[in-house]
Amino acid sequence: MNIIKYVVTAVCLAFILSCDSDSYRYRNRYLPDYNFSIEIDTNLPLYTPLNYTGNAVFINQAGIGINGIFVLNTGSGFAAYEASCPNQELTDCSRMELDGVIAVCPCDDVEYNLFSGQAQGQEYAMKPYRVQVLTETLIRVSN
Repeated sequence: MNIIKYVVTAVCLAFILSCDSDSYRYRNRYLPDYNFSIEIDTNLPLYTPLNYTGNAVFINQAGIGINGIFVLNTGSGFAAYEASCPNQELTDCSRMELDGVIAVCPCDDVEYNLFSGQAQGQEYAMKPYRVQVLTETLIRVSN
């Protein structure tokens, strides 16, 4: 009887640990956590660059991110990041600028790679957002 308890416990534990948590939150003392959701139709002229690997777009729409978002076609899917400098207080210069697949923080000229969200020697990486591919031409970015 004890062996059955162990087997059932092991199976339940394996099931619980294999579940993917959707409650992960990126924590950064400089960036507040706002909820938003936007659907992006890559057939629209503003977003057609996302149909090609290595292309990124900046979306500066009210209520989307803090200072807008960057969306990148990685070739194997899409990545989306906050357009605010992750290692700076929010100021007039904390909106990053897009330069190909690099996001540049004008406050300190630090360059972040949009494929990884990382910048060399920085405490925080770019704030990532959730991306869902809904159809062949429609994606959703949300926090």
